[in-house]
Amino acid sequence: MKKFMVLYHAPAAVVQQTLLHNRDDTEKGMRAWVLWAQRCGDKLVDLGWPLVNGQEITPGGEQKKSAKDVTGYSILQAENMEDAKALLMDHPHLAWNPACSIEVHETLPLPVM
Repeated sequence: MKKFMVLYHAPAAVVQQTLLHNRDDTEKGMRAWVLWAQRCGDKLVDLGWPLVNGQEITPGGEQKKSAKDVTGYSILQAENMEDAKALLMDHPHLAWNPACSIEVHETLPLPVM
């Protein structure tokens, strides 16, 4: 099986809204994630974590706040990209807000050093 890195995107304003949610709304949102994870079964290698405060570092050493809206990650395993995308079609992140999106990348094995 191949491994796939899943990146979750959401505008900062959407992320800030979640900080205002009450406990019941937060638990409801997490239940949707748990159900998705259960549907994936052993194809979900790592549920991942939320991400904040991204930084960009250039080859010249410049450091600045990332302009990308990456808010989390997961790692899946699947036979191919189509199977990986099928696991993401009903993902709760996509129902969070119309401005949200998911990006998926196939990982490559490292060459022998």
